[in-house]
Amino acid sequence: MPLTPRERVQTALNRERPDRCPLQASFTPEFARRLRADLIVQGRLRPEEDGYAGHNPHGGGNTYELERAVGEDMLLTSVGWANSYYQADKAYTDEWGIRWDNVPYETPFGRGYYTEMRGHPLADDKLVDGYVPPDPERPVLYAEVERTIRAYGRDYWIVGVAVTTIWETAWALRGLERLLFDLVDDPDLADRILDIPFHYHKAVARRQAEMGVDMVWFGDDVGGQTGMFISPKQWRRFLKPRLAAIIAETKAANTAVKIAYHSDGDITPIIPELIEIGVDVLNPIQPGCLDPARLKTLYGNKLSFWGSIDEQKTLPFGTAAAVASEVRTRLDTIGRGGGLIIGPTHHVQLDTPLENFWAMVDAVGARPFIP
Repeated sequence: MPLTPRERVQTALNRERPDRCPLQASFTPEFARRLRADLIVQGRLRPEEDGYAGHNPHGGGNTYELERAVGEDMLLTSVGWANSYYQADKAYTDEWGIRWDNVPYETPFGRGYYTEMRGHPLADDKLVDGYVPPDPERPVLYAEVERTIRAYGRDYWIVGVAVTTIWETAWALRGLERLLFDLVDDPDLADRILDIPFHYHKAVARRQAEMGVDMVWFGDDVGGQTGMFISPKQWRRFLKPRLAAIIAETKAANTAVKIAYHSDGDITPIIPELIEIGVDVLNPIQPGCLDPARLKTLYGNKLSFWGSIDEQKTLPFGTAAAVASEVRTRLDTIGRGGGLIIGPTHHVQLDTPLENFWAMVDAVGARPFIP
């Protein structure tokens, strides 16, 4: 008998073999519109009833029709600064005071837009100590978390998203180059800036855990294509203690909750320390930077994995056959015996052919869940 999506993820995270590998994917808003149109053509969505109101790739406020129609097993519900992306189709300022612009890009499937930061409210040192961040205790922030748990928590694995947990929000406030200099030239100032998102997302994660999400997803991009772009020494000084404190408080609020951690790129030097401070699941396992099979060999008895399908080359630019072959390779290596939630290593972009996306889904064997 097939497992429910929730049972499937739980089995995989227990490092046991489920009926099939769990699947998770999120989409840029432009790809989501293409996917939605394709699902309507297939008869798997009815346009007058699907309630579609746009897609947030981090999961804040989604209707989940796309994820459920595709046959995904995890549903994301996001609170925090990551929701500042994709807020509008023109220039805007988010509630943190960070200014954004929409930058167009062209693909064979039309024009898309990335939201890129244009202004940082703490670029001036004199503004740091007087800065007042948004209030993480506002009940309105958690209405979607409550709705998602209530509507889907019995059948699906619910992930409370608190990514861009410390580093990315801090450099968005300060500016990346300035904060990198601060780590060396003024570590006390860097600490004060890093504490702003640390305290905010700690409160968010605790609240999500108390509400009953199955997993809390933290993360900060600290890896580049060939190595970390801040040194492991700096990571241990500035980020590890804060991340450890957030994880400890989250698990204290809900002893059953799993902890996922995201960083793009090659973060090989710090993986053992992520395990040490309580990370259960590593995401996204970018295959152009890390060897998924080797990670399974080294850490598969202590760590589960989420991602591993190449969003840089194979999914957007390979053939459907190449995508299916990569899925099978992952299932036979990093997914061997459980311990894998398979999916793209980033939001599926507008430049991805639909036939490649469906080749991934079909190779996994995903089917829509009918309760």
